[in-house]
Amino acid sequence: MTEPVSAPLLSVEEARRGVLAAIDGPVEAEAIATADALGRVVAEPVVAAISLPPWDNSAMDGYAIRATDTADASEDAPARLHVVGDIPAGSVAATAVEAGAAMRIATGAPVPHGADAVVPVEMTTPLDARGTPGPRGRDATGPLPDACLVHAAVEPGMSIRRTGSDLRSGAVLLEAGVRLTPASIALVAGAGVPEILVHRRPRVAVLATGDEVRAPGAPLGPAGIPDANGPGIRALLAAAGCEPIDAGIARDDLDDVLGRLRGALADGADAIIVSGGVSVGPFDVVKTAIEGIGRIDLWRVAVQPGKPFAFGTAARPGGGAEVLLFGLPGNPVSSFVTFELFVRPALRRLAGRRDLLRPADRAVLLEPVSKSHGRRAFIRVISERDDAGGIVRDESGRVRVRLAGGQGGQGSHVISALAAADGLAIIPEAHDTLDAGATVALWWLDLT
Repeated sequence: MTEPVSAPLLSVEEARRGVLAAIDGPVEAEAIATADALGRVVAEPVVAAISLPPWDNSAMDGYAIRATDTADASEDAPARLHVVGDIPAGSVAATAVEAGAAMRIATGAPVPHGADAVVPVEMTTPLDARGTPGPRGRDATGPLPDACLVHAAVEPGMSIRRTGSDLRSGAVLLEAGVRLTPASIALVAGAGVPEILVHRRPRVAVLATGDEVRAPGAPLGPAGIPDANGPGIRALLAAAGCEPIDAGIARDDLDDVLGRLRGALADGADAIIVSGGVSVGPFDVVKTAIEGIGRIDLWRVAVQPGKPFAFGTAARPGGGAEVLLFGLPGNPVSSFVTFELFVRPALRRLAGRRDLLRPADRAVLLEPVSKSHGRRAFIRVISERDDAGGIVRDESGRVRVRLAGGQGGQGSHVISALAAADGLAIIPEAHDTLDAGATVALWWLDLT
């Protein structure tokens, strides 16, 4: 049951621990094509199917040779080698390289038997059948020369990429809990792995509430406001790697809210987020509705903005892991901040990720701030940038930040300042004010 309003406010850490403790583990896994796995979370270690490179190959356009044939080569007395073949990328030489011979080879082509080095074309001069030299260091295209001059001694292994020098077959490429990036997809595909076992995307229903809330673009009438929370939270979910479900806009009516919550449960949601109606006003029915389908485990956190945050769980129809229930404040900035603090880490755990929280940076305030007593504030800030868009730091390595929207931009209703912000500066509970020049922790809002 909900604690009375007079109960002490929970700290941010207490609330987050309570939310995370309700999650037994990630959602189930599914196998998908490696090429389609961007942003998904690995469910089991990914192992290389082949070594990379799978065979010794040339790192340069040039000639595959025996290094001993160039032992005495110099600029004034180059070694002359007979060119006996051509090895384009994707081809294998039919014969071995014998003493005194060379094969023209393209970058990436397999090194032929007998050769133990590749001399780059820039170190050679081609000779035609009459012994007439061509341009020194020309590109390795055109008719195959009859011979080539090598103008310096070459060490064994020169310009050869050895088998498995990048990775070996059976090596663990990615551990479970890692989010797949373009680079990691290239790694897995390059290691010959066509499919990856990943956690499916958590399905999260979003319900906006309020008699005054209208769909964006709908007539507002004398007292309506457009719904910012529904689209905004669904965008946050998509950015967090979830599958958003639009549960619509409910009136401040218990039956309407209950009906939509039950519909989201029946639709297979892993979590439900309700914005608005979780405070103590006469028309706030969300807490009662949540208790109608499940229970509330915690309510009201010592945070600014976002104090009236609620969390609970409900039984999943048909059994299985309980469905997570989040009640976020109706003011858009409060909704955003509480999502960052409590919902996003929970959904990351649900998705199988190991990194639950944003990494913290250090910042210096360029102007003073104030907040409510005894609450931790998350101030929307804009970092100072140079002309190239790079982050400006002071001599101590701190990011220089100013208030988004100025002193008047910190209200929980000021969406324009939220949209302008690229970070959240964290003001501890113990400080009601901080002067310009104070050091604060900073969360970057990169939405990854």
